[in-house]
Amino acid sequence: MEDKMPEFLQLMEKWDGYTSVDSHRINESDAARFLDLVANKDRMPPHRHEYLMKEAITTSDFPSLFGFTLERDMLARYRAVTAEWRSYCKVGTMPNFNQGEIHKLQGNDTLLPQVAEKGEYLVSPMDNSHYHRRVYKWGRQFDISWEALVNDALNAFDDIPERFAESVRYTRAYNVTDLIASAAGPDVGLFGAPIADVDLANVTNLGALPLTIVNLQTTLGLMASQVDVMGRPLGIRGRHLVVPPMLEMTARSILTSAFYTYAATAAAAIPLPEVNVVSQLGIQLHVDPLLPVIDTSGNKDGTWYLFADLGMGAAIQMDFLRGYEDPEICMKASDKVTVAGGSLTPFSGDFATDNVFYRVRDVHGGTRLDPRMAYAQVST
Repeated sequence: MEDKMPEFLQLMEKWDGYTSVDSHRINESDAARFLDLVANKDRMPPHRHEYLMKEAITTSDFPSLFGFTLERDMLARYRAVTAEWRSYCKVGTMPNFNQGEIHKLQGNDTLLPQVAEKGEYLVSPMDNSHYHRRVYKWGRQFDISWEALVNDALNAFDDIPERFAESVRYTRAYNVTDLIASAAGPDVGLFGAPIADVDLANVTNLGALPLTIVNLQTTLGLMASQVDVMGRPLGIRGRHLVVPPMLEMTARSILTSAFYTYAATAAAAIPLPEVNVVSQLGIQLHVDPLLPVIDTSGNKDGTWYLFADLGMGAAIQMDFLRGYEDPEICMKASDKVTVAGGSLTPFSGDFATDNVFYRVRDVHGGTRLDPRMAYAQVST
């Protein structure tokens, strides 16, 4: 096994023989005929259907047709599930793999000074800072044995679109959650008491309050009272409550109950019931099952996050490579030839193992932005 490891790693890293499934121009009529043949729409006898399938497999267009329909199926399944993180994570694009910058300007939007008669209009000082961003490749190789193709007559491919789509969904969601959480709790690159922003202002956006109606109201007030580097109040509205699965019922109770009650004490007797105004604020609940996966601390089930509406600003951003916003599937061309020198289809598999290889690739990268636009509360 150890002797084969270098060869195996080289096989995983070397993709010279891979070609995109989009390298051939495939029209809808070709795709429709291909799907009809695979599904045996004309209800041909088994021997006739098997003969036509074998004949199609020997043509050069068949792998492209299969890859074309497979990619369409995968993208359709991926787009059918809307990622909740898009509600509180800004989405952008990058033109290439080089490091980019998101500039943050301060000045010219503060209180205007009074100008005396014949007085001079003064220049407001401007400061410029920036956040760094970059995209990276993410992917995996899938292979199917030639024996499986022979035995299952294409049925082995049935769940590949789901596997591709699920791997992309999971990777993107994981990397978004990784921007806000770490093994020790809320990520120190975004949350602190205080934490320094790129504009050099100290921002406090980390507390230790359990999730209750009163504490949610307190956190909403703390976000609204955040100020910019010039001291101007921002009035940030917290609109997205992100919780781990263990806090889902508590969060739903807070956000949907029309009333809430206080226990009367000798010091202060509060009339019951009280109206729960939180349910009228339009706060959206997002249950992130990956929070307790990334956050492995003792407080993982009690830590919750509040994010601002993206119209006011973003605390995190996910960028995609321009022109490659969707995941891509590639198929490896066969490196075998017939004894007569003729080429073989990708479904013939590679020379060493007879395996048929597919690869999924996604290009994205996450960035932490303004810490004022988020608040984390850590509690057991």
